[in-house]
Amino acid sequence: MELTGLPDGFDTAAEEIRITHNTLLELPDPQSPASQVPKLPDHPAYQEIMAVFTAADSPLRARAVCEAMDVQIAPNHVNNVRLKLKRLAERGILIETEQGLFTRPRP
Repeated sequence: MELTGLPDGFDTAAEEIRITHNTLLELPDPQSPASQVPKLPDHPAYQEIMAVFTAADSPLRARAVCEAMDVQIAPNHVNNVRLKLKRLAERGILIETEQGLFTRPRP
């Protein structure tokens, strides 16, 4: 149903709204902060940790990560890996599903 006899100016305003609407639809979607990929720290240990999680099919604890990386299972090594896992979780690269249990976020 088409309206006829609209007062002057409404046709022009309606056309401008259509043009604006089409222009907005053509603009690329701005990336929201949530969709940006967090940056992995540069240290090689983080690369190794992420390789372990890429191969893992279930959440892991620091000790299991040490074992997968062939790091000596000593308290200071496990604690260092745990700190790195916590840092990765703070950055959103990993998630801590329960205390001490880490995994990659699901897309």
